[in-house]
Amino acid sequence: MSDAQTRIADAVKTNDVLLYMKGTPVFPQCGFSAMAVQILNHLGVKFASVDVLADPEVREDIKAFSNWPTIPQLYVKSEFVGGADIMREMFESGELKTLMADKGVAAETA
Repeated sequence: MSDAQTRIADAVKTNDVLLYMKGTPVFPQCGFSAMAVQILNHLGVKFASVDVLADPEVREDIKAFSNWPTIPQLYVKSEFVGGADIMREMFESGELKTLMADKGVAAETA
Protein backbone atom coordinates (compact mmCIF):
# COMPACT_ATOMS: atom_id res chain seq x y z
CA MET A 1 0.00 0.00 0.00
CA SER A 2 1.40 3.40 -0.94
CA ASP A 3 1.86 6.25 1.54
CA ALA A 4 -1.14 8.01 0.00
CA GLN A 5 -3.30 4.89 0.32
CA THR A 6 -2.29 4.58 3.97
CA ARG A 7 -3.34 8.20 4.55
CA ILE A 8 -6.61 7.56 2.70
CA ALA A 9 -7.33 4.44 4.79
CA ASP A 10 -6.62 6.35 8.02
CA ALA A 11 -8.85 9.27 6.98
CA VAL A 12 -11.70 6.95 5.98
CA LYS A 13 -11.44 5.17 9.36
CA THR A 14 -11.28 8.30 11.49
CA ASN A 15 -14.09 10.36 9.89
CA ASP A 16 -17.73 9.26 10.11
CA VAL A 17 -18.56 11.05 6.86
CA LEU A 18 -15.74 11.85 4.46
CA LEU A 19 -15.91 13.40 1.01
CA TYR A 20 -12.98 13.25 -1.38
CA MET A 21 -13.63 16.16 -3.72
CA LYS A 22 -12.09 18.73 -6.03
CA GLY A 23 -11.73 21.93 -4.03
CA THR A 24 -13.27 22.61 -0.64
CA PRO A 25 -16.86 22.66 0.62
CA VAL A 26 -16.73 26.46 0.59
CA PHE A 27 -15.13 26.63 -2.86
CA PRO A 28 -15.75 23.45 -4.89
CA GLN A 29 -13.71 23.21 -8.09
CA CYS A 30 -16.16 21.13 -10.13
CA GLY A 31 -19.90 20.82 -10.51
CA PHE A 32 -20.02 17.24 -9.26
CA SER A 33 -18.14 18.15 -6.07
CA ALA A 34 -20.44 21.16 -5.59
CA MET A 35 -23.51 18.90 -5.93
CA ALA A 36 -22.08 16.41 -3.41
CA VAL A 37 -21.50 19.23 -0.88
CA GLN A 38 -25.03 20.58 -1.43
CA ILE A 39 -26.54 17.13 -0.81
CA LEU A 40 -24.60 16.63 2.43
CA ASN A 41 -25.43 20.16 3.59
CA HIS A 42 -29.11 19.58 2.79
CA LEU A 43 -29.06 16.41 4.88
CA GLY A 44 -27.47 18.42 7.68
CA VAL A 45 -24.67 15.98 8.37
CA LYS A 46 -21.22 17.04 9.49
CA PHE A 47 -18.56 15.83 7.11
CA ALA A 48 -14.84 16.07 6.58
CA SER A 49 -13.41 16.66 3.13
CA VAL A 50 -10.14 16.12 1.33
CA ASP A 51 -9.21 18.33 -1.63
CA VAL A 52 -7.68 15.93 -4.16
CA LEU A 53 -6.39 18.88 -6.22
CA ALA A 54 -4.05 19.77 -3.34
CA ASP A 55 -2.46 16.30 -3.35
CA PRO A 56 -1.87 14.65 -6.75
CA GLU A 57 -0.82 11.38 -5.09
CA VAL A 58 -4.13 11.14 -3.21
CA ARG A 59 -5.99 12.16 -6.38
CA GLU A 60 -4.63 9.10 -8.18
CA ASP A 61 -4.56 6.65 -5.29
CA ILE A 62 -8.14 7.30 -4.14
CA LYS A 63 -9.31 5.82 -7.44
CA ALA A 64 -7.36 2.61 -6.80
CA PHE A 65 -8.37 2.59 -3.11
CA SER A 66 -12.08 2.55 -3.93
CA ASN A 67 -11.83 0.94 -7.36
CA TRP A 68 -13.91 3.92 -8.54
CA PRO A 69 -12.69 6.11 -11.43
CA THR A 70 -14.17 9.50 -10.54
CA ILE A 71 -14.14 12.24 -7.92
CA PRO A 72 -16.03 13.08 -5.70
CA GLN A 73 -16.20 9.97 -3.54
CA LEU A 74 -18.28 9.65 -0.39
CA TYR A 75 -17.43 7.39 2.56
CA VAL A 76 -19.77 6.84 5.51
CA LYS A 77 -18.44 4.95 8.55
CA SER A 78 -15.53 3.55 6.49
CA GLU A 79 -17.86 2.30 3.73
CA PHE A 80 -17.55 3.60 0.17
CA VAL A 81 -20.96 4.91 -0.88
CA GLY A 82 -20.29 6.24 -4.37
CA GLY A 83 -19.78 9.30 -6.49
CA ALA A 84 -21.94 12.30 -7.32
CA ASP A 85 -24.51 10.49 -9.48
CA ILE A 86 -25.03 7.71 -6.92
CA MET A 87 -25.27 10.32 -4.15
CA ARG A 88 -27.91 12.24 -6.13
CA GLU A 89 -29.97 9.10 -6.83
CA MET A 90 -29.77 7.99 -3.20
CA PHE A 91 -30.66 11.49 -1.98
CA GLU A 92 -33.67 11.76 -4.30
CA SER A 93 -34.98 8.34 -3.23
CA GLY A 94 -34.42 9.04 0.47
CA GLU A 95 -31.92 6.18 0.62
CA LEU A 96 -28.99 8.41 1.57
CA LYS A 97 -30.84 9.86 4.56
CA THR A 98 -31.76 6.31 5.64
CA LEU A 99 -28.14 5.17 5.22
CA MET A 100 -26.92 8.02 7.44
CA ALA A 101 -29.52 7.15 10.11
CA ASP A 102 -28.74 3.42 9.91
CA LYS A 103 -25.01 4.16 10.33
CA GLY A 104 -25.70 6.39 13.32
CA VAL A 105 -24.73 9.64 11.63
CA ALA A 106 -26.80 12.35 13.25
CA ALA A 107 -28.27 15.13 11.19
CA GLU A 108 -27.96 18.56 12.73
CA THR A 109 -31.24 20.27 13.34
CA ALA A 110 -31.52 23.83 12.16
